[in-house]
Parts: sequence; structure tokens; C-alpha cells
Amino acid sequence: MKPSFRLLVIFLVSISLRGHAQKLKVACIGNSVTAGYLLNQPEKNAYPSQLQNLLGDSYKVDNFGHSGATLLKKGHNPYYKTKEFTDALTFRPDIAVIALGLNDTDPRNWPNYNGEFSADYQWLMDTLKAVSPKIKIYLCRLSPIFSGHPRFKSGTRDWYWEIQDKIVQLAAENQLEVIDLHEALGNRPDLFADNLHPDVTGAGIIAKTVFEHLTGNYGGFRIDQLFADHMVLQRDRPIAVFGDADVSDKIEVEFNHIRLKTAPDANGKWKVLFPAMKFGGPYSLKISSKFKKVIINDVLIGDVWLCSGQSNMAFPLKSSLTGKATMNSLDGNLPIRLLKFNALAETDNIAWGGATLDSINALKYFSGNWAKPEPATVADFSAVAYYFGEKIVRDERVPVGLIQMAVGGSTLESWMDRKTLEGNDLLVDLVNGWRKSDFIQDWVRGRAEVNLKNALNPKQRHPYEPAYNFEAGIATLTSFAVKGVIWCQGESNAHNVALFNQEFPLLVQSWRKKWNSNLPFYYVQLSSLDRPSWPYFRDAQRKMQSLIPNVAMAVTSDLGDSLNVHPIRKKEVGERLAKLALQHTYHKNILSSGPVAVKAAIAENSLVVTFSQARQLKAAGGVALKGFEIEDKKGNRLKPNATIAGNKVYLALPANFKPRLVLYGWQPFTRANLINEAGLPASTFSMPLN
Repeated sequence: MKPSFRLLVIFLVSISLRGHAQKLKVACIGNSVTAGYLLNQPEKNAYPSQLQNLLGDSYKVDNFGHSGATLLKKGHNPYYKTKEFTDALTFRPDIAVIALGLNDTDPRNWPNYNGEFSADYQWLMDTLKAVSPKIKIYLCRLSPIFSGHPRFKSGTRDWYWEIQDKIVQLAAENQLEVIDLHEALGNRPDLFADNLHPDVTGAGIIAKTVFEHLTGNYGGFRIDQLFADHMVLQRDRPIAVFGDADVSDKIEVEFNHIRLKTAPDANGKWKVLFPAMKFGGPYSLKISSKFKKVIINDVLIGDVWLCSGQSNMAFPLKSSLTGKATMNSLDGNLPIRLLKFNALAETDNIAWGGATLDSINALKYFSGNWAKPEPATVADFSAVAYYFGEKIVRDERVPVGLIQMAVGGSTLESWMDRKTLEGNDLLVDLVNGWRKSDFIQDWVRGRAEVNLKNALNPKQRHPYEPAYNFEAGIATLTSFAVKGVIWCQGESNAHNVALFNQEFPLLVQSWRKKWNSNLPFYYVQLSSLDRPSWPYFRDAQRKMQSLIPNVAMAVTSDLGDSLNVHPIRKKEVGERLAKLALQHTYHKNILSSGPVAVKAAIAENSLVVTFSQARQLKAAGGVALKGFEIEDKKGNRLKPNATIAGNKVYLALPANFKPRLVLYGWQPFTRANLINEAGLPASTFSMPLN
């Protein structure tokens, strides 16, 4: 070999070696999730291997996961004693991604040694720093343990969150970045066959999440989907504008003559907060990054109402009794804006295809855009919501934004968040086993089985599933300020009143917690229909008004159809909800409720029922008063002669009849007709004597 050629070879080899030495070494330290337990070819499919593919040749990623390992030194399988830990130290990493703690939730570990967790974690980090003084350490919040796990209820459920808190505290003390694996995967139970270990797609999500933190590459600048032409921003509250971007980006937002600047945080999230503003508009919202500028036009400031529930909220304006007339006389100048979230697939009596099933698992179920009220846009919009918004605009004279997110047939449980459900001892088993649970109405389970006939994944998701509509839909809205909620749901829960009594307060409480606001919550009582449980369910709904603060109920039993679960008189429903809001939220001096029974007592030969929310009771339709019954201690019932005097109803008592209950409208489909001077109906009820 000639000397010159030899020198060239030596030079090239030297360059190659230097390039190899300059690779950033990433140590993925963890347990079975890191190791790739249950994955085919974990050496190829475990998250560290997928991370290597994402990072490319400038990084050297090694997997130091050990199945069953605990962070605790006194745990049943301590990581610090494993070969993987020794190998990680020998590797001398530039970067360490630590994901330990899942196995510390074992009853053998946490109850005995939880006080040592922080110190043991600190020792692990300090030991890594001793061999690699310039190491950059990332701490991972735990990937999820779902409720179907065998030890979930034996302590793991609670200990899991205690460990999460300690990890975040340790990261703060050491000024380290946290990679949130629970946030990345906590809404994807379909990827966890055994409720603990992710499949290859789940491992890919972990890899992508770690990649984003290591590189700051979050896919570039994006504005949240809620910010678009014709939108409405909530008045009188700080206005948040937010989105995603790479961490190196700089964001500038201009609105109503105010300009704010910000940068994405370590999670690729950016947000600016404008001061609270009075109603008005239209305005333009200008948002720019280093490489892109977006202008959003026709932005109004007013009141935003979330309109949610099941099919009677989704019922379109065009199908309502007054819909055609409303569309023919539509006032395009009314400052109403509509955001209808359409469902990827309706829950009709059909089997969904594979692509639909995959998209539903990926939570790609809702999509929609803001729109102005034109015949084409209002036709398919919720009739109840539209008539609610129209009355608010006309009476309050402020712009109104209506966000429709409703799913026909959906259960109340589907709109609740997973942590609330899993944290409740009554509901926890429902989350994982809903398709076989009597807590779920048999019609609901049957329809889901039809829709999921082609599903191959035994944990295939569905919009009737507990937590699904929250995770796919409501969770995307909670950073966006709203004035309040109107709610029309219950048909799919009317079979189990005791369950509803547990769940409805939890739903309201959990939504208020997510929005960090005591949102007014106005809901629709079930109408009349020939289903035997409905009188009991309507009564439970009635009682919720005294159990939950800042809620009110619109009565609709007079608008029902004995054969149709979707009565078409929706204008009255929307306007009754609007009256509740006008009185309780907008503080108008109006009567928004029908007569409310407050007392039933015997006086001479009559049973006297006293009502509030009425100065002068009436019988609707100009006919005799209908709907009252009295029941004695043996369960015998009779329909007494009923007369009205002011705010009282007098029920004639036969001799020797000893009543214990008074009932009103106590049939599934009722023609009870008691109203007040505002023409609003009384709720059906069952009341003991005072």
C-alpha cells in the first residue's frame, strides 16, 4: 500500500471513529414496559428500538429495561441489583430516560417502603451522575395501569397516583424535565391487552413522546382546532389562545389591539392569556410563528355554551316541528355562531368497518368547524341548542357561541373522565367490563355489539363506553372557556335510577373541576314515553336540583310522544332551558320554572299540596286538572277530585282513606296538565305527606 493511500485510509477511519464517538448515548432505564414485555421481537419493537429509528444515526439508544423491576431498593425486585443497571452505568450515557415505579405499586412494596421511594430514586440519579457527570436525565411519569388489572383495587389505584406525585416532586427538586407517559397513553386502553403493557403501537407512542422531549420537535406550529373563523370567545374572563409548536419556535398573538409573545414549553405547548374583555366584535385574531402566520376573522366576544348529551340534544333543527319555519325566516344578522362536532360514525344498527374501528380507537371520532347561522348550517344543528341560543341572543343582546357535542344513545358514563370513574368504588368495574355489565342498559349493549361485530381487538372502543366521549371529545374543550352547559341525556340510563343518583352529581362535579369553574348546568328532564321506569327516573332528575348547586331542570313531560323517544317539539325545550339561564345566570327577573311541590299535608277532608314558583296555578288546555293520585299505606291508589286555589291543589279524601303519598303525572306517558301563570308545567313527582 502506498504511503499516501495509507494516510488517506487512516484519516477516513479517524473521521469515522470520531463520528461514532460523537453519537449521543441514550440509556432507556425501566421495567417491563421499557424491556418490551409481551411484544413480538422486543429487540425491534420495544420503545427504545423505535426511539432509535426516530432519532437516527446521531444517537445510540440502548434498552436497559428489566421486567418486574422496582425502584425501591427494598422492593421485591430492585432495579439497582439487576445486570441492566450495571450495564447502564458501564454504558456511560449522555442521556438517561428513567421510567420506573409501576412495580412499586405492588402490595409487597408500597405499603412497607413508600417513605423510601424519593431517597432511592435520588440515589439512582446520583449514581448515574457519578459515572456521567454531564448526563441529562429525564424522569417519566408512569405509563397507565388500567382498571382491569388484577391488583388495581387492592391499593394499586391509589398508590399509583402517590408515586406520580413523588416523581414530579423529584423532578422539580432536581430541575429535571418530566416526560408524561400517562398523558400520552392514559386514554388508550385498547393498546393494553393486560391493562399494564402496551402493544407495539403503544410502544411507538412512548417512543414518539420521548423523541419529542429529547429533540424539541413536536411537529411544527399548530393552533388548536377551536380557533377558526366565526368563533366566539367567552366574555368577562381571561381569554386563552393556545396550540403546539417546536420548542425552538417563538409565537406572537395579536387581538383587539393587544400583542402578546410566548414560546412553547418543554411539552411543545404554547399559550397566551389576554385580559378579560366585554362582548363585541367582529375582530381578527393574528397568530404567527417563525415560519407561519395565521389570521382568524369574524371573531366575536360573547357567551359560549356547551350543548351535550344524547339523541334529543343531537336532534336536528330541520326535523323539529318548527324547524322549517325557523329556517325560512332565519335572521342572518343575529350574532349566533355554531360549532357542531360531527361523529365519525353514527351509532345506527350497522356493523362498522375496520378503518372506522381503528379511527375510533385512536379517538378520532369528533370533527367540526365554526359556522355562521345560515340555512345549510342550522338545518343539521341541534334544535334544542339553536332555540336556546336564539332566545339568549334576543333577550340578552350578546353574541352567543353554541358548541354541540352529542351522541345518539350515549350513556352518562361515556361523558365522564376515566379517573373519576376508576376512583369510584361503585363504578370502577364498569370501566373495563361495560359490555357485559347490567349497569349498562341492555339496548345500549346490544347496539354496541352490532357496531363492533367486525372488531378484532377485544378492547375495541365505542362511544357508549365509559369515558370514551370524554376522552375523544370533552377533553379537547376543557381549556376553552365556556359560560355554562345545557344537557339533554338520560334515555340510556333510565333503567337504573340508583346508579343515576350516584353518577349525575359526579358528572357535574368532574366537569366543573376540569374547567376550573362552577359552571351552571341546565338539564332537560325526560319527556313522556311508554317506558315503565321513566316516572322514577324523572323524579330522580327532579331531586337533583336540591342536591347539586347551580343546576336547574327544564320540564318536558307535556311535550312527549307515547311512541317516539324523539318528540319533535324542540323549540319549547330550548326556550325553557334559556329561561333557566336568563334567570339564574343572567339574573333576569323572570319566572323560569313550573310549579314546584314543596308540601303535602292533610287539612280536614282534603290533602293539600302547596307549590312554590306559582302565584296562581292553572290547568293547561282549559280543561279539568289531571294527573294527581294518592296512595295509602297498603299501596292502594285512587284518583281524587282535584281543585285549585292560588298556589295550592286540594285533593278530596274519601272517608277512612289514610294517604301516605301524593303522586303527580306518575305514568310513563302522562297527560298531567298543572301549570303556573307563566304557562310552565309542573314536574311529575312522588311526595310523602308532611
